Amino acid sequence: MNLILHLLVDAAVIFGLANLMSQVHVKNFGTALLIAVLLGLLNFFVGWVIRFPLNLITFFLLTGIIRIVVTAILLKLIDSFLDSFTIVGFWPALVIALAVAVAGLLIDQSTPTRAMVESGYEALLTVVSLNG
Repeated sequence: MNLILHLLVDAAVIFGLANLMSQVHVKNFGTALLIAVLLGLLNFFVGWVIRFPLNLITFFLLTGIIRIVVTAILLKLIDSFLDSFTIVGFWPALVIALAVAVAGLLIDQSTPTRAMVESGYEALLTVVSLNG
Protein backbone atom coordinates (compact mmCIF):
# COMPACT_ATOMS: atom_id res chain seq x y z
CA MET A 1 0.00 0.00 0.00
CA ASN A 2 2.85 2.36 0.85
CA LEU A 3 4.48 1.68 -2.54
CA ILE A 4 1.30 2.62 -4.38
CA LEU A 5 0.99 5.79 -2.32
CA HIS A 6 4.61 6.69 -3.07
CA LEU A 7 4.11 6.15 -6.80
CA LEU A 8 0.92 8.21 -6.91
CA VAL A 9 2.40 11.07 -4.90
CA ASP A 10 5.61 11.04 -6.96
CA ALA A 11 3.55 11.14 -10.14
CA ALA A 12 1.46 14.01 -8.76
CA VAL A 13 4.60 15.94 -7.79
CA ILE A 14 6.17 15.39 -11.21
CA PHE A 15 2.96 16.34 -13.04
CA GLY A 16 2.34 19.36 -10.82
CA LEU A 17 5.87 20.70 -11.21
CA ALA A 18 5.68 20.13 -14.96
CA ASN A 19 2.65 22.43 -15.01
CA LEU A 20 4.48 25.05 -12.91
CA MET A 21 7.87 24.99 -14.63
CA SER A 22 8.23 25.92 -18.29
CA GLN A 23 11.41 23.82 -18.67
CA VAL A 24 9.55 20.58 -17.92
CA HIS A 25 6.92 19.01 -20.14
CA VAL A 26 4.88 15.93 -19.26
CA LYS A 27 2.18 14.82 -21.70
CA ASN A 28 -0.39 13.63 -19.12
CA PHE A 29 -0.76 12.07 -15.67
CA GLY A 30 -0.32 8.57 -17.11
CA THR A 31 3.09 9.61 -18.38
CA ALA A 32 3.91 11.06 -14.95
CA LEU A 33 2.92 7.74 -13.38
CA LEU A 34 5.17 5.90 -15.86
CA ILE A 35 8.00 8.29 -14.96
CA ALA A 36 7.45 7.59 -11.25
CA VAL A 37 7.56 3.82 -11.87
CA LEU A 38 10.70 4.10 -14.01
CA LEU A 39 12.32 6.38 -11.44
CA GLY A 40 11.61 3.88 -8.68
CA LEU A 41 12.95 0.98 -10.72
CA LEU A 42 16.08 2.85 -11.81
CA ASN A 43 16.72 4.04 -8.25
CA PHE A 44 16.44 0.46 -7.04
CA PHE A 45 18.53 -1.24 -9.74
CA VAL A 46 20.98 1.45 -10.89
CA GLY A 47 20.87 4.23 -8.30
CA TRP A 48 22.91 2.41 -5.69
CA VAL A 49 25.67 1.75 -8.24
CA ILE A 50 26.01 5.50 -8.74
CA ARG A 51 25.42 6.49 -5.10
CA PHE A 52 27.86 4.08 -3.44
CA PRO A 53 31.12 5.45 -4.94
CA LEU A 54 29.98 9.02 -4.38
CA ASN A 55 29.15 8.22 -0.77
CA LEU A 56 32.58 6.64 -0.32
CA ILE A 57 34.23 9.80 -1.61
CA THR A 58 32.27 11.98 0.83
CA PHE A 59 32.65 9.47 3.72
CA PHE A 60 28.85 9.07 3.82
CA LEU A 61 28.45 12.64 5.12
CA LEU A 62 26.39 13.90 2.17
CA THR A 63 24.14 10.89 1.61
CA GLY A 64 20.91 12.88 1.28
CA ILE A 65 22.37 15.38 -1.16
CA ILE A 66 23.93 12.61 -3.23
CA ARG A 67 20.59 10.77 -3.33
CA ILE A 68 18.87 13.90 -4.67
CA VAL A 69 21.57 14.51 -7.30
CA VAL A 70 21.46 10.87 -8.44
CA THR A 71 17.66 11.08 -8.69
CA ALA A 72 18.05 14.18 -10.88
CA ILE A 73 20.53 12.30 -13.08
CA LEU A 74 18.07 9.41 -13.37
CA LEU A 75 15.30 11.86 -14.32
CA LYS A 76 17.51 13.17 -17.13
CA LEU A 77 18.10 9.55 -18.18
CA ILE A 78 14.35 8.93 -18.25
CA ASP A 79 14.03 12.14 -20.29
CA SER A 80 16.27 10.60 -22.95
CA PHE A 81 14.10 7.44 -23.10
CA LEU A 82 10.62 8.99 -23.27
CA ASP A 83 9.39 11.31 -25.99
CA SER A 84 6.43 12.47 -23.89
CA PHE A 85 8.71 13.73 -21.08
CA THR A 86 11.15 16.58 -21.52
CA ILE A 87 13.40 18.39 -19.05
CA VAL A 88 15.44 21.30 -20.39
CA GLY A 89 18.55 21.61 -18.24
CA PHE A 90 19.76 19.96 -15.05
CA TRP A 91 18.36 22.46 -12.51
CA PRO A 92 14.68 21.62 -13.19
CA ALA A 93 15.55 17.94 -12.75
CA LEU A 94 17.20 18.80 -9.44
CA VAL A 95 14.11 20.73 -8.31
CA ILE A 96 11.87 17.76 -9.18
CA ALA A 97 14.23 15.35 -7.40
CA LEU A 98 14.18 17.55 -4.29
CA ALA A 99 10.37 17.77 -4.36
CA VAL A 100 10.05 13.99 -4.80
CA ALA A 101 12.43 13.46 -1.86
CA VAL A 102 10.47 15.85 0.37
CA ALA A 103 7.16 14.23 -0.62
CA GLY A 104 8.59 10.79 0.12
CA LEU A 105 9.87 11.99 3.49
CA LEU A 106 6.44 13.37 4.37
CA ILE A 107 4.75 10.11 3.38
CA ASP A 108 7.20 8.05 5.39
CA GLN A 109 6.78 10.31 8.44
CA SER A 110 2.99 10.22 8.33
CA THR A 111 2.40 6.50 7.89
CA PRO A 112 2.45 4.46 11.09
CA THR A 113 4.73 1.45 11.36
CA ARG A 114 3.43 -2.08 11.87
CA ALA A 115 4.56 -1.97 15.51
CA MET A 116 2.56 1.22 16.07
CA VAL A 117 -0.58 -0.30 14.61
CA GLU A 118 -0.20 -3.52 16.61
CA SER A 119 0.32 -1.60 19.83
CA GLY A 120 -2.90 0.34 19.42
CA TYR A 121 -1.18 3.62 18.53
CA GLU A 122 -3.86 4.52 15.99
CA ALA A 123 -6.66 3.84 18.44
CA LEU A 124 -4.88 5.94 21.05
CA LEU A 125 -4.52 8.85 18.62
CA THR A 126 -8.22 8.65 17.78
CA VAL A 127 -9.21 8.74 21.45
CA VAL A 128 -6.86 11.64 22.17
CA SER A 129 -8.11 13.65 19.20
CA LEU A 130 -11.76 13.06 20.16
CA ASN A 131 -11.16 14.17 23.76
CA GLY A 132 -8.90 17.09 22.89
